Amino acid sequence: MGILTAAITKDLAPEGVLRASINLGNPVLAQGTPTAPAGVTVDIAREIGARLDVPVELLCFDAARKSYEAMAAGRADICFLAIEPAREAEVAFTAPYVVIEGVFAVPQDSAITTVADVDRAGVRIGVKRGSAYDLFLSRTLRHATVVRGEEGADEFRAQGLEVAAGIRQPMTGFVAAHPEVRLIEGRFMQIQQAVGTTTTRRPETVQSLRDIVEALKADGFVADALRRANQSDALVAPPG
Repeated sequence: MGILTAAITKDLAPEGVLRASINLGNPVLAQGTPTAPAGVTVDIAREIGARLDVPVELLCFDAARKSYEAMAAGRADICFLAIEPAREAEVAFTAPYVVIEGVFAVPQDSAITTVADVDRAGVRIGVKRGSAYDLFLSRTLRHATVVRGEEGADEFRAQGLEVAAGIRQPMTGFVAAHPEVRLIEGRFMQIQQAVGTTTTRRPETVQSLRDIVEALKADGFVADALRRANQSDALVAPPG
């Protein structure tokens, strides 16, 4: 796929610069610092910019909700967020380029042993405010309570909560650093990470983004970007 048409470029990057919202709070997707970000989302943003034949401006945030807010406020042209119904009023998503897992951690002596055990009265779950798993659990839990903070694991420890929720990779590291905590086997959700733009874009523009994501999965670009970031290429999403 070569450089995109002038009409699509004008629609997606009207200021002549593609502004990409990057969430450094998810270490699977982005690493580094705001001045020197890296990772699969950074690589994809730069590749989209190359196909538009425009420079790329990376707007870095420490949480998905801030990345989303930048998108909704018109400060970013594209974003990298998990597909969630609460976001779809403002964001037109591609199919996912990466699929990651949401998992639970509990104290070693907890009576909770399965994912199904978590949704019970009196169970409090620490989550990162505005994250995909915050939105998912807030939408699906019937009995347990979500406790939001800057980091779910921090709330879990500080408040003595029954459960912490998070992404598998950082949660695995959290458990390794805190032997008094263990992971619950299995996942409570699949988190489908996708490229998004505002729902005000032309249908042809959104379709072009979707085509790019499918091409980048198919030709190994996403897998290569994950490996360069020391992430597993098994995270690449299936064809959309």
